[in-house]
Amino acid sequence: MFELLDDEYARDILVATYREPKSADALAEVCDASPSTIYRRVERLEDQRLLDAEQRLDPDGHHYEVYAACLQRVTVELTEDGIEIDVDRDEDAVDRFTRLYEGFK
Repeated sequence: MFELLDDEYARDILVATYREPKSADALAEVCDASPSTIYRRVERLEDQRLLDAEQRLDPDGHHYEVYAACLQRVTVELTEDGIEIDVDRDEDAVDRFTRLYEGFK
């Protein structure tokens, strides 16, 4: 997590997608990076569940993905046992329902 958030492009992607989803092309422009750089960072951010992807349809009928940050806060705490990292993520309705349902089992 430290390594990922230490990456300038990853941070720029999270900031750029905080308010509204953006496509990889839009992120490449905002972050002044190549599309391949953006896709590598997007993949890493998705792996850590810090970024969500949603497929959209353009007026020509082509599909593309937009990305939205689902990170609210990262807390780093130094304890006697070491370093603890707590990540607060936005949950969608399906995830909340699943978590609540599993809590009743």
